Amino acid sequence: MQITGEMLIGHAAVRGTGGTQRAFNPALNAEISAPVFGLGTHAEVERAAQLATAAFDPYRSLPLARRAEFLEAIADEILALGDELIYRAHAESGLPLARLTGERGRTMGQLRLFAQVVRDGHFLGATVDTAQPERQPLPRPDLRLVKVPLGPVAVFGASNFPLAFSVAGGDTASALAAGAPVIVKAHSAHLGTSELVGRAVQKAARRTAMPEGAFSLLIGAGREIGEALVAHPAIKAVGFTGSRQGGLALVNIANGRHEPIPVYAEMSSINPVFVLPSALAARTDAIAQGFVESLVLCAGQFCTNPGLVLAVDGPDLDRFIASAGKALASKAPQVMLTPGIASAYRKGREQVQAVPGVETVASGAAAEAESHAAQAALYVTDARNLLGHDALQAEMFGPASLIVKARDLQELLQVAEHLEGQLTATLQIDEPDLAAARKLVRVLERKCGRILANGFPTGVEVSHAMVHGGPFPATSNAAHTSVGATAIDRFLRPVCYQDLPDALRPQALQQDNPLSIWRLIDGMPTRPRGI
Repeated sequence: MQITGEMLIGHAAVRGTGGTQRAFNPALNAEISAPVFGLGTHAEVERAAQLATAAFDPYRSLPLARRAEFLEAIADEILALGDELIYRAHAESGLPLARLTGERGRTMGQLRLFAQVVRDGHFLGATVDTAQPERQPLPRPDLRLVKVPLGPVAVFGASNFPLAFSVAGGDTASALAAGAPVIVKAHSAHLGTSELVGRAVQKAARRTAMPEGAFSLLIGAGREIGEALVAHPAIKAVGFTGSRQGGLALVNIANGRHEPIPVYAEMSSINPVFVLPSALAARTDAIAQGFVESLVLCAGQFCTNPGLVLAVDGPDLDRFIASAGKALASKAPQVMLTPGIASAYRKGREQVQAVPGVETVASGAAAEAESHAAQAALYVTDARNLLGHDALQAEMFGPASLIVKARDLQELLQVAEHLEGQLTATLQIDEPDLAAARKLVRVLERKCGRILANGFPTGVEVSHAMVHGGPFPATSNAAHTSVGATAIDRFLRPVCYQDLPDALRPQALQQDNPLSIWRLIDGMPTRPRGI
């Protein structure tokens, strides 16, 4: 499929007139000469918003099976792009081909998971409280609840996942599954990749006869297009993955609107790893090796990167530090996604190094001065220092981590209480550690969205039970996940229908249950007939 440099608005391809931009190859530190991408203006935002508004009612009213077919068709069309997609994503991101192939599989898996979610109808939350006209002292009316989509959704592509968190990624899949049209703002770091995937979505929309405006893709440099999109009254929710600064900027715009809207922003996390004493003594080298491999994976450019390790000071921790330092020192520099990310990573390391009481344990092989490659780094400090310097909780977003020495388990708990909100927290534990771990878990439940044991946080399974979210600043809304089946709930709201005639009720609430879905009737889960 040819990359043209055009935006995709509804069923049309549109050349932007707001300037031009070329894609960039971070491995070669050079622009990709062709094609030249045309940048959008407020006019394209307005056109996409108008089409999304017009498409909203027809799209959400389609039979659930049609909506599911659309999601599956997107997955099929992405696969049909073949190696062209993988090679283009590699050229624009520097990510390994194998990693991108796996990410494509995850992207397709997400789409198919949400197709399943749509088909089973459980996401609707269909609930019926039947009328009780004879009830005393007051009768009860007929009450029926179902969830409906919020309206058109703006999605921002993420830099570190050009497929799975981008044009047809999790935010787009869950919004389309909810019945919400989507307008994507392509990430400037993978323009060609975005167009290829956008054309796959557009082709799937045509193939399944979706209303024009169910999907659009905009291109814009800087903040102008994104800010205009979030401010537009047609947009009813926002999905974002990126920096804390970028996420908060969108939150402020959304909150300043005449009608404030939710922004589901994944922003910043250092994902603490707590290594408890028995596990530390018994599995020192294994934990150290696993930690370093997780830390440097894809140049540390994961939002679940283990940026903090905490343990009780002593000979076992000294052995751990030595083992991790030796493993990290052998790591070669890796190309980062963009020059901006590489620069931010270097500044983040400098800020940590500048804090008194922080020592450098080890560094990986040095990167060339003019490259955008990241040098791995490992630092150590004590718990009192961490408690006294907020800078040590800042995300470095790269292959660098800080080991923190606590005097005892009580100080470890104190540090856990002090930490900001996180996407994940990890416990390295053996049987004798369970009593201490139990206390930690109570704290970590308040601090993060996912708690794992005897593993490492990089790698997020796409499933029904997964939670990828957490308290601020991990996300702007801790009540929801951006990964997993329940991500659909971000783009839904409940509506109650009281005493409406059956013909006016949504199908999910009609007396004969034409959708054949499970419903909660008078407080009892009720299977559809024939099941």
